[in-house]
Amino acid sequence: MTQRYSQAYAAAHGRFTVIPAVYVLLRRGDEVLLQLREGTGYYDGHWAAGAAGHVERGESLLDAAVRETAEELGVTVRADALQFLTLEHRTGDGAAIDERIDVFFACRSWEGEPSLVEEKASDLRWFPLAAPPTPVVPHELVVLDAWRDGALRPITPIGF
Repeated sequence: MTQRYSQAYAAAHGRFTVIPAVYVLLRRGDEVLLQLREGTGYYDGHWAAGAAGHVERGESLLDAAVRETAEELGVTVRADALQFLTLEHRTGDGAAIDERIDVFFACRSWEGEPSLVEEKASDLRWFPLAAPPTPVVPHELVVLDAWRDGALRPITPIGF
């Protein structure tokens, strides 16, 4: 029998919500696919992972990565083609929405031609991992730089 925390238990212990998100970086040789964010209200005008988004309730990290890649880039990736890069644990000013778990994946094989599908980016381009464009969303640049340098750790804390 599976034990569950009751609402009363959760309320009494004052836990906060951690927001999980996935990022998929398509890799072609020494290049990585990035999108230019636009019209989102969050780091508009900054380059970011080709596909990224929040994990939905009841969805696994892998399923979310596959879904986000299809929704944002119009390509199909298989879960077993995703390579785990790092889990980024971020905090900001202490607000509940600033507690984040970002899981980054790389993918070197997919079906279809990547293109912008949603209206939250104005450009999509391949860049050398060794020379990303500017500006890049800061917490994503941390991952790109460490990946390029061969210095990615399983967990990347930011703001602690």
